[in-house]
Parts: sequence; structure tokens; C-alpha cells
Amino acid sequence: MTAQHPLVKAETLFDLKDRVAIVTGASSGLGTRFAKLLAAHGAHTVLVARRPELLAQHVENIKKTGGSALAVKADVTKAEDIEALLAHTKAAFGTPTILVNNAGLATSSRFIETSRQDWAETMALNLDAVMFTAQAVAQQMMAAKTGGSIINIASILGLNVKKAVAAYCTSKAGVIQLTRAMALELGNRGIRVNAIAPGYAITDINRAFLLSETGQALLKDIPLGRFAEDGDFDGALLLLASDAGRYMTGSVLTADGGHLIGF
Repeated sequence: MTAQHPLVKAETLFDLKDRVAIVTGASSGLGTRFAKLLAAHGAHTVLVARRPELLAQHVENIKKTGGSALAVKADVTKAEDIEALLAHTKAAFGTPTILVNNAGLATSSRFIETSRQDWAETMALNLDAVMFTAQAVAQQMMAAKTGGSIINIASILGLNVKKAVAAYCTSKAGVIQLTRAMALELGNRGIRVNAIAPGYAITDINRAFLLSETGQALLKDIPLGRFAEDGDFDGALLLLASDAGRYMTGSVLTADGGHLIGF
């Protein structure tokens, strides 16, 4: 019989006190929410994006509520920026133990009309940046022997497809397979790697589309009858970032209001 461990209360399970978290794409949308959430649960949080003025505002707001945060301007498609990001993080807080690979973009065009530039830019940010940011963070975790949690933000469109977003669907499917491959190789080093596949949420990236007649038509395929609201992904993120998900790796959590059921 295995030893029974004492029950742990939720506030302890989800406590991130003194952990060091990096969130990419943190200047707006889900990235901002994720950064504020991690900071609110005790993590020293590094907000990363290409728009420093927005990052500075978010960091100020986090600090006003008693959180610990740092803004780093970086383009995670560039190796030198990833290197500088990790140097800033280590100098300020130490080795990162949580990474949220959230930065991404979506372009809309029919497959037959997709340009090489649109394809390359989508892959560079949605897939390549995930790969090489995670690789750099994992190397630091391994060197410091801290272990940690890497959370890649995929999409339900990485599990199924819609018309006119071939590049986006392909990149997010790649994120899901990359997540599994990373989990397989990093598990014995104490590094868990999981993904969240969100459904449609109204953010800066897709606001115009979801509020259009075409976007509103998608609601009929969502059993809960609505797009994601602010906070709907909080539980999934905290589960994967904290000790509450300590036996989870290689998992892909869908949070889509049941949308995949209706595909």
C-alpha cells in the first residue's frame, strides 16, 4: 500500500510564492490576464512583449496590488532578445520556474491565397518562438536543478480546423505536438510541459471578427452559448503552473465552452 499524504488546502496547492514566472505576449489580452493572475498568487512575474509602454502600465498595476513584477521589452522571435530576457529575469528574480508561452498572432486568408510572408511570420511567432523560448528556459531550469512548469498556449484550432486560417491552425497543431515532445524529454529533469487549448475569447487579436456577423454565428456551435469571458482560463493556468497539477505533463487542456463537441 502506498503512503497516504495529508490533504492540502486549495490556498496551499495554488500558492506560487517566490516562484519566478515569465509570460510572453503580456502587453494585452490573455497574456496580461495570465501575468496578473500569477503575480496575485505570489509569483515574481516577468511581463514580456514588444510594446514597453503597455508593459510598464501593467507592472505598475501589479505592484499597486502588492505583487512583484518586471517589464522586459523583447521580440521572442529573435535569439538575442530571448537571451537578454533571461539575463534580466535572472538578475531581478533568479532562475525562472514557470514559463507561459502566450505570444502569438492570427492572420486570415484562404489557403490558396496565403503568402509566404504571412506563413513565415505566423510560424515564427506561434511555433518557433515557443520552441526556442522554452528551450532556453528549460536549459536554465536544468542548470539550476529547480524543475519547473512550462505552459504553451495552443488553441482548439490546433485540434480541429476552420476555413481561412490554415497557417494559424498548423502552427497551433505544432504547439500541441511540441508540448508532448518536450514533456517526454524533460520529465526526468523535473520539468512539466503542458498546453492550454482555449476556445474563442474576445481579445485584441480577434475582437473585430468575433463581433462581426460571421463571428457571432459561431455561438450556435458552443454548448455554453457564449465566448470566453475574462477569467475563464484562470483555473486551467493555475492548475498547470502550481503544485495542484504536479502529476500532469504532456496534457492539453481544452477550455472552450464545449466548442469541440460541436465541430
